[in-house]
Amino acid sequence: MKAAIAKYLEYLQSVKNSSPHTILNYRRDLEQFLAYLSPPGLPPPALTGVAHPMIREFVAHLHDHGLAKSSIARKLAALRSFFKYCVREGHLKENPARLVPTPKLPKRIPSVLSAEEMNGFLNQLGGTGQAASGGRESSTKSALLPPASAVKPQGKQSRSVPVEESFLLRRDRALLELLYAAGLRVSELTGLNLADMDQKERILRVRGKGSKERIVPYGTKAQEALEKYWPLRELLLEPRYGTSGRDGSHTEAVFLNYSGRRLTQRSVGRIVKKYVRIANVNWDLHPHSMRHAFATHLLADGADLRAIQELLGHQSLSTTQKYTHASIRQLMDIYDKAHPHA
Repeated sequence: MKAAIAKYLEYLQSVKNSSPHTILNYRRDLEQFLAYLSPPGLPPPALTGVAHPMIREFVAHLHDHGLAKSSIARKLAALRSFFKYCVREGHLKENPARLVPTPKLPKRIPSVLSAEEMNGFLNQLGGTGQAASGGRESSTKSALLPPASAVKPQGKQSRSVPVEESFLLRRDRALLELLYAAGLRVSELTGLNLADMDQKERILRVRGKGSKERIVPYGTKAQEALEKYWPLRELLLEPRYGTSGRDGSHTEAVFLNYSGRRLTQRSVGRIVKKYVRIANVNWDLHPHSMRHAFATHLLADGADLRAIQELLGHQSLSTTQKYTHASIRQLMDIYDKAHPHA
């Protein structure tokens, strides 16, 4: 069974083009199941000896230990996929996980900022201090950061000279504008290369889940922010500022960290949280919130659901349809606040 798991994980990487995050989670889930079936001192069971009652007991074990239904569902999906692979490869006659039901999950409607709130947040980041819609004041409570300042070298003895935080505002604004303008996943944003951008036409070639490519446009606000960021990007690639120098593995990346390397997904999450904290607003905002806002605001302004599905790179329309519920909920909130007899 250990050998079959190793082959399956290799299949996910080389054939399915699954993301490293997905492969890591599936590895953990399958190893946890294997550990459950082989207590200390006992050898792992044979692959053909695994029956669906064992998987039911494993699911009950997870439930008894207080694991969330969503986590149990993901582990069960990993087992189904693994055993389906084993059937296809001729190691098993049937999939023992097929008969185990998935826990019923509640339908989650994403929490989305209004267009005015999002515009105010991004415009304050750009130093305008007011929302783009009708000149309204931003809902955020304070300006985020002062204008970008010059980089101050800290001596010849240091190989990596940190760039001032306020200088990186140009990069941060560009990546936040692009997240919202194109509805990108964080992995898609950090994976962007210069060759993926057509700045004249303002379109991106995006590699989504399973390395599936799609074309996504972006707007003038994002373009303006990117144009202000390009000089900083060149500066970050200089050996005296970054540790990477002109390393080919990083020079093609659109967004770089202070040491001249490709920005990580975790760093993008920290950037979003930082500006929410500085703005002093009580928002549960994270990078994926920008994608939610992108879809909901397009839908509210009359965009076709199929078009939004294409822009988001969703395989199934049912995944996109959750934004119709979010849009209806926003309308109900507006009604409750505005109607005198609500």
